[in-house]
This record gives sequence, C-alpha cells and structure tokens, in this order.
Amino acid sequence: MPQPHTLKINEIFYSLQGEGLRQGEPTVFIRLSGCNLKCDFCDTQYAWDEGRDLSADQICFEVEDIRRHHPSPWICLTGGEPLFQDISSLTQRLKADKWNIQVETNGIFYQTLPVDWYTVSPKPEKYFVHAEYMGSAKEVKLVVTRELEIATVRNIREKFPERIPLFLQAQSNLKWSLDRGIELVEHATGENLNNIRLSVQLHKILGLP
Repeated sequence: MPQPHTLKINEIFYSLQGEGLRQGEPTVFIRLSGCNLKCDFCDTQYAWDEGRDLSADQICFEVEDIRRHHPSPWICLTGGEPLFQDISSLTQRLKADKWNIQVETNGIFYQTLPVDWYTVSPKPEKYFVHAEYMGSAKEVKLVVTRELEIATVRNIREKFPERIPLFLQAQSNLKWSLDRGIELVEHATGENLNNIRLSVQLHKILGLP
C-alpha cells in the first residue's frame, strides 16, 4: 500500500499568539521543520533540521488532543518556513476540522490554501515577497535587525496596501533593537508612511513557549 504523505514537524504546542494583530489570543502552534533562508538572527534555529515525520492524520490527532484541554479556534502554522513543505493536504484537513488557520511565512513561497490569516515577514537581503501576498496578507512584519534601514521600511510599506499594518518587531525583545525600532517608527511617521507599528514578542515577556 502507498505510504501517506508526511510532513517534518518540529513541535506542536499550545500558547498565546505573541506577535502581531492576534497578540494574546489562545492558539495551537504547529512548527514545521526546514527553512530556505536560515537567517543568523532567527530565534528558532532548532527548527531548521530537527523534527518528526508525521502524516496529516497524526498531526490532527495531536492538535485535537490539545484542543480538548485548551479550547481555541485558532491554529498557527509556523517554522522554520512552513511553506518550504507542501502543506495543502494538512490545511484542508484542519479546515475540515473547523480550525481558523494562520500561516507565518517569509513570503517567498506561495501555495493555494484554505488559509484565514497570512502573516508575511520578508527577510534580508532581498526582502522578496510573492505578489499573491500583496492583497491577501493580514499583516506584515519586519524584524528590527542592526542592518534594517528606513529605505527598506519605506519599500515594504509601499508594496502593501496601507490598510495592512506593518509591524517593526524587536529582535528577541533586545533593548538595542527596541530603541532602533522606536527610531524607525518615528522616522517613518515623519515621512508620512502610515500604519507602521512597533511590536514586541509578548510570549517571551510572559515566559510562554
């Protein structure tokens, strides 16, 4: 018999969404293994290679077990880079199980999926974003690295409709990154670049996974 399609999964867990517009909402996370970029500032480098090979049935069994203990309508597919693998069958199964689906992606890859919420986080050096996300993203996030300049903030802001918020997220909540983020937000406001906000990682402040 043919073997079921599997995905390499780093971890499955419950927490509060710590970032963006959904910050503070109870969420079940599926962290997929693998990434096409492997940025040096990544705070989940352990997800680049480590993981278990699981079928959609096995994944859904685990998330339903979590939902019995932590009722939540939201599930977040993150990484690594979740779209580095083919997640079409998984998202279809999750949607059939009545989940609201969020995908956190660097924006390079695109798959036609039954997703409710795309969080797009372009990464250096090119900050490339697939054109499909220009209208479908719910929010955009830039990590405030030491190299992030106002020109990049301006370029990303101008790519997306103004209704889509652009978050400047401090790198691992480090003070130098927060300070730089404040400078960039103020600079952007001075240039009449709208709907740009400073963001921190709430889950790290609360000591949550």
